[in-house]
Order: sequence, then structure tokens, then C-alpha cells
Amino acid sequence: MNMFQHIAKIATAGAVTVLFAASFAAAQESGRYRVSPMAGDAALQPGVAAKPATPMQKRAPLAAMARAAPESIAHHLILQVNTNDPAAMNLALNNATNVAQYYKDLGEKVKVEVVTFGPGLHMLRDDTSPVKARIEEMMLSTPEVSFKACGNTQERMRKAENKDIAIVPQAEVVKSGVVRVMELQEKGWSYVKP
Repeated sequence: MNMFQHIAKIATAGAVTVLFAASFAAAQESGRYRVSPMAGDAALQPGVAAKPATPMQKRAPLAAMARAAPESIAHHLILQVNTNDPAAMNLALNNATNVAQYYKDLGEKVKVEVVTFGPGLHMLRDDTSPVKARIEEMMLSTPEVSFKACGNTQERMRKAENKDIAIVPQAEVVKSGVVRVMELQEKGWSYVKP
């Protein structure tokens, strides 16, 4: 067996272990199985509700993540706009509206955040936005959608144009659009660049 095959087998075994642990933790939390409070005891009892953990028992971080999943049923989407192209801006608004409507129809919660930076900041500029009226309308009909403007880009444009750069009132300025995208992805948000 060559080195690559050996590493592939180890990686596969690790992935299977992680998936099994997450499934087991979710089943345990849902009450389908109870793990004996004795350390190392892997006896499972189907249909018995899980007992609360004693202070001595520690749960793995993976188990904690599996437990948190049912509570966060809401869907989260980031739409990035970094181009001064009205077609791309309208596409992002179409995506936001369609996603919000899809989950509304299912009766599920959704949050969509449109993050603009670089030339895409024109989408949220009060003086240059080609989609300003549409954003105003969306804020009334689709409150699940929010807009974030990059403060770094706003400041760069202010210096270049030697004037204040006003942002539409429906948007919030964040320090950095790219950092905002990163932070939301780190929290599990899905990312799409229309």
C-alpha cells in the first residue's frame, strides 16, 4: 500500500467516525437512545428518554453542535455584490426575494443578508443606486432581507470623491464587507455570489 492509499484510508476512517459521532449525539439528544452515565459504557436503550447530564459528565463539542442544530432551524443566506452592474444587483435582489418567498411558503424562517463592497457599494449609495426604489419596496414586503454596506469602501469613495457618501436608509454600514461575509460564513450561513 502506498502512502497516498494509507492517508486516504485514515481520512476516510476519521470522516466516518465524525459522522457517526454526530448522528449518535443527535439521536441521544432527541431521546431515542440513552447512554449509561457510567464512563465508557456504550449500552444503548431504544425508546428511553435521555437523562440529564451530571456535572461530572462532559459532552464532546461535536455532541454540542449536534444538539444545537434542531434549535437553529432558520435558514441563512449571504448574497455578495461587489460589482457596479445593475443586472448583477437586480439578480441579487431576485435571489433574495425568491429565497425569502420559498421559505415563507414552507412556513420556515429565513434570513437573507445582501453584503456590498468595492464597486458593489453603488447598489446602496443614496446618490448612485440603480435599484434604490426596489430596495425601498423590498424592506416593506420582505423584512427577512437586510442590506450591509462596507464602511471601508464608503471611506475610500469619500476620499476619492472628496464628499460624504450617503447610504440608503434601509442599509446598515459595517466596518468591512469582506469581514462581514467571513463572519457569517463562520456562523454557518450559506454564501452565494450572483
